[in-house]
Amino acid sequence: MHEHDHHHDHHDGFWHRFGHKVKHLMTPHSHDPSGKVDSALEASREGMRALWISLLVLAATAVAQAVVVWWSGSVALLSDTLHNFADALTAIPLGIAFLVGRKAATRRYTYGFGRAEDLAGIAIVATIAASAVYAGYESVQRLLHPQDVRHLWFVAAAGVIGFVGNEVVARYRIAVGRRIGSAALVADGLHARTDGFTSLAVLVGAAGVAIGWRWADPVIGLVIMIAILIVLKDAALEVYRRLMDAVDPSIVDKAEAALKETPGVTAIGSVRLRWIGHALRAEAEIRVDSQLTVAQGHDIALDAEHRLIHAIPRLTAAIVHADPDPGHAEAHEPLDHHR
Repeated sequence: MHEHDHHHDHHDGFWHRFGHKVKHLMTPHSHDPSGKVDSALEASREGMRALWISLLVLAATAVAQAVVVWWSGSVALLSDTLHNFADALTAIPLGIAFLVGRKAATRRYTYGFGRAEDLAGIAIVATIAASAVYAGYESVQRLLHPQDVRHLWFVAAAGVIGFVGNEVVARYRIAVGRRIGSAALVADGLHARTDGFTSLAVLVGAAGVAIGWRWADPVIGLVIMIAILIVLKDAALEVYRRLMDAVDPSIVDKAEAALKETPGVTAIGSVRLRWIGHALRAEAEIRVDSQLTVAQGHDIALDAEHRLIHAIPRLTAAIVHADPDPGHAEAHEPLDHHR
């Protein structure tokens, strides 16, 4: 197995690609395993930075709302404020996961500890589910026991603050999570987005109360609960796919295309990829001319692996197995009874 530094995250944009090509020409391409570790650590640092920034934004949002709660006596806004504080605290399990993921592989955990992020993703999905249940419960309670709210304009403004704060955090977490390949951070961003919808419920409820519709707030709360459940489905599906080693089929297409374009490869067999934390690993089978020497076949496999590293963002390691062609079937006969 050859592990490679992946310095080439392919992002959209002409100037980024141009700068990347210039850097590639001016700087030797490193295949030192220590470079791969540096790349993984940088991704973890970026994830930690996203957590800290979002934590500060949500804490500031909740503090601003708490001031209005104290002044207005709004139970709905109090619930939203407590919810935002709770959402800020979801950064804790994900932060722990990023720290754990930095640990080097051991003889027991031979692939490292990147899966800690997936465990954190489960905790985040559970938090989203709890948010849906809580929102539904509060809505029913308000429907059964309507309450008056003072200073509606300030309550509405606090709802807007809650929505803006959560949406800013959601966009930032989702963008960073997708950039570093962290499904858990994306799920946490989706969770922040659901909290933004909950804050909007406070705004709409305040408007309804202002025109005499005391039932408006709880009814909108139930609608928001449904929206939270929809987001919950998306977040749960993303974490489930990561736990089940699912990858975007387009990534497999890119891998197969890179292998087919490798000089000396006569055909390709199975291609497998899996996420470990926010890094990809690959296993692939290729066929080469059976008349080649072992060294020549190895060189073709190494070239194929190198092309995979360049073609697939976040791919940090690959195993490329070369089979003789013709004679592929005969080469595997000793293993047939094990398959």
